[in-house]
Amino acid sequence: MTDLTRLPASDLREQIAARKISPVELTDAVLARAEKLQPVLNCFVTLVPDQARAAAKAAESAIMQGKPLGLLHGIPFAAKDLVNTAGVRTTFGSLLYENNVPKEDAVCAARVKAAGGILFGKTTTPEFGHKSLTDGPLFGRTRNAWSANHTSGGSSGGAAVAVAAGIGPIGIATDGGGSTRIPAAINGMVGLKQSNGVIPHSQVADAFGNYTYVTPMTRTVMDTALMLQAMAGPHPSDPWSIGIEPPDYLAAARAEGDLKGRRILYSATLGNTMVAKDVRAAFEQSLVRLRELGAELVELTEELPDLSSAWKVINHTTWKARFDEMIKRDGNRMTPSLVRQVAEAADWSGADYQRAMFQRSELFRMVQGWFETADFLVTPTVSRTALPIDQDLFDPITIDGVEAGELRRNWFPYTMPFNITGHPALSICNGYDSEGLPIALQIVGRFRDESSVLRAAALYEASESWLDRWPDL
Repeated sequence: MTDLTRLPASDLREQIAARKISPVELTDAVLARAEKLQPVLNCFVTLVPDQARAAAKAAESAIMQGKPLGLLHGIPFAAKDLVNTAGVRTTFGSLLYENNVPKEDAVCAARVKAAGGILFGKTTTPEFGHKSLTDGPLFGRTRNAWSANHTSGGSSGGAAVAVAAGIGPIGIATDGGGSTRIPAAINGMVGLKQSNGVIPHSQVADAFGNYTYVTPMTRTVMDTALMLQAMAGPHPSDPWSIGIEPPDYLAAARAEGDLKGRRILYSATLGNTMVAKDVRAAFEQSLVRLRELGAELVELTEELPDLSSAWKVINHTTWKARFDEMIKRDGNRMTPSLVRQVAEAADWSGADYQRAMFQRSELFRMVQGWFETADFLVTPTVSRTALPIDQDLFDPITIDGVEAGELRRNWFPYTMPFNITGHPALSICNGYDSEGLPIALQIVGRFRDESSVLRAAALYEASESWLDRWPDL
């Protein structure tokens, strides 16, 4: 069972198709590992073993009958509990939706199932995905896969921890300001936030002004490509997706060739004030690797404007529109940090929102300017490794023992800008700190050029041996 739960989806799909691994055997192994580790990690809100075993038997029957197999045939997957799953409880991490059971799948979940994926559970999220720490009144705290004393990150904390612990090789996550890349980074996983529209987002309330993304969560770059291939493509529910036909992401994710002729901008800070010594050292070593792969590296001297205020106006007014009436009725049953952030939007006007959207356009054009002469931008994913398990969203964080300021502005200034601009950004492990906690590199690419980002990440992944490490559970 241990061997099965340590295999990537890319290997599993080949062995399943060759009848060397049974989908039933694999699903049983994943469910057994989930049952064993859930009391320790607390990364699931709901598990559906009976449904998963029935789907696994159907998948095995299809193989034995010689039927055509999808990209993810027989592969167990979990979906973040913000993602609608037909007939399976979807709580949004909220006591108010504790017994909510959607009638339909979100497009992303429907496509993973259509590709043969087997849903076995729903992973934890802070209430409505509102912060970068995964805890809430419905389920408590989710622990980091590498340390019970540290946060899993968020808001896709459960998705990252489950994959990191070998509880299923892949998961569906979401990213509204770094919610995939942050937990991927601090749990040693691969987290991609693709460009706007590449994977349709059928649940987002404001489809036109969208800055949130439904994403893959995996251990390897090839598994990210597999999930992207399965979920990508136009859908009528998402105007950004219309007319966007997916290329061959699997071919793009092969570690073939090199980075000769590619120009990479790099920034260790991206305007941030403090970066942990271990994070900076790992970043500098990553630059060495990228040079060895043939890339030309140029330091980015232009600083991003501080967009935290604009992001807050866009994000918190969206939340006010969605949750204000809910808070008036049931705020005493909701997470205080969500209630407090919605309250921050009380004095912002429609003009304030529109000015923030103007800033969004300015930032997009600035980043587009960078990519006129460069192929990629690389940064750390977060300024330090996992925060303590009891970190509060509104308390300052420390970096190397020194107070660095408020969490959002100082821990993940690298991720949020690319939710606003829509450019693809991928987080990949690039080392471990002195405590053995994962560190990560972020690779940002040209708008809708996920293929190049996948290739660069695959080449980097192959140049290192970080995948050999597993958390001691």
